[in-house]
Amino acid sequence: MSSDLGGVSLPAASRFEAGFSEAETGLLTDHYELTMLRAALHSGAAHRRAVFEVFARYLPSGRRYGVVAGTGRLLEALAGFRFSDGDLSFLSDTGVADEVTLRYLESYSFTGNIWAYAEGDCYFPGSPILVVESTFAQAGLLETLALSILNHDCAIASAASRMVTAADGRPMIEMGSRRTHELAAVASARAAYIAGFAATSNLRAGRDYGVPTSGTSAHSFTLLHDDERHAFAAQLAALGTGTTLLVDTYDIDSAVRTALELAGPGLGAVRIDSGDLPVIAREVRALLNSLGATQTRIVLTGDLDEYSIAALAATPVDGYGVGTSLVTGSGAPTAALVYKLVARTDDAGTGRLLPVAKRSVGKPGHGGRKWAVRQLDADGTAVAELVSTVPPEPGTAGRVLLRQLVRDGEIVGGEPIDAARARHREAVAELPAYARQLSRGYPAIPTVLTPDPDENGRR
Repeated sequence: MSSDLGGVSLPAASRFEAGFSEAETGLLTDHYELTMLRAALHSGAAHRRAVFEVFARYLPSGRRYGVVAGTGRLLEALAGFRFSDGDLSFLSDTGVADEVTLRYLESYSFTGNIWAYAEGDCYFPGSPILVVESTFAQAGLLETLALSILNHDCAIASAASRMVTAADGRPMIEMGSRRTHELAAVASARAAYIAGFAATSNLRAGRDYGVPTSGTSAHSFTLLHDDERHAFAAQLAALGTGTTLLVDTYDIDSAVRTALELAGPGLGAVRIDSGDLPVIAREVRALLNSLGATQTRIVLTGDLDEYSIAALAATPVDGYGVGTSLVTGSGAPTAALVYKLVARTDDAGTGRLLPVAKRSVGKPGHGGRKWAVRQLDADGTAVAELVSTVPPEPGTAGRVLLRQLVRDGEIVGGEPIDAARARHREAVAELPAYARQLSRGYPAIPTVLTPDPDENGRR
């Protein structure tokens, strides 16, 4: 059985037996990229020098800023962007690639340059958060890889940042692994940590990225035992009194009393996952205090998002666990980023880059390779995103935003995740106060584009 799409007969059978591995990222791409590559190789245009940029035309859901996340993961994926023998056999057998294209892919290795906004920084409509310069063939093949990583991770980090703002200093635990794809869960935990979450429940994110991990227990653990007392006693015996006990399986008042009878006033925390959270949390806090457990923390979970967290601001709780709304971007599961060709060498072979941009209705572009500077006022508050086709001069006022990640194919811009986390705190603090409002609105600062004098002749 096969399906016909674009004139190519594709077998419906699985190709896992071809020897794909998780480390290979070459086929994490869109068929149309190989369509273009095949045609460009035959026309000779494949080897023209080209510049692509990743940017957002707008911020989803009326948000005030976006958060850059995923560039570290992109560098990891780029290092493995090769086409194995199994990949090439698949592309040959399905007719996706001809012999010329297969020979090119067989020796593919990115040798160009990449600049990007640093992870954890903020961005706005039109911000050139990733700039890829190489041949059309090399850079064009990276479109889907770049967008799939950045659209996901930026969306998660942007939502997480709003939740951290709403929590106003109370620690946040990411716990959405059971609500998304297993590998998206790892990426979500990483992005949330960059945006200020304190920990994740995902152990793979802890192993791969050093994100602190945390976990309590589920209602099933309580139900497994003959009664709540036995369940609590077992958890305390295994983990000590610093553990967090889930107290809403049956009667919350009774559960809290039982927990303190067993653990004493030094119990680490109780978790509440259901009910009228503001009312219940106040009742539990009063009960804990009356029983001498004034230092026992209260953690709330249960379908929280930035709005419900903000509504709990006056409630006496100590932290939150967030799952579904985080890993789905809290209503904006994609950052709406695009990857567009903005410049290419001319036909005369001079090596001069010509600005190019499409003129589609509703999707206009701005040609020319861009640089960006965040303009600050005398107090250090951001007032504008200045995007120009002219590189900033040394000593330029404001903060230069693009930094080189890849030079001539060599990764030069990797950094620890904690550097991105610290940067995000600084970047949000740099924005005007209204950037932290949760209501729908306009971007916190305007993007000011200085046009290239040659762009009047853009194609």
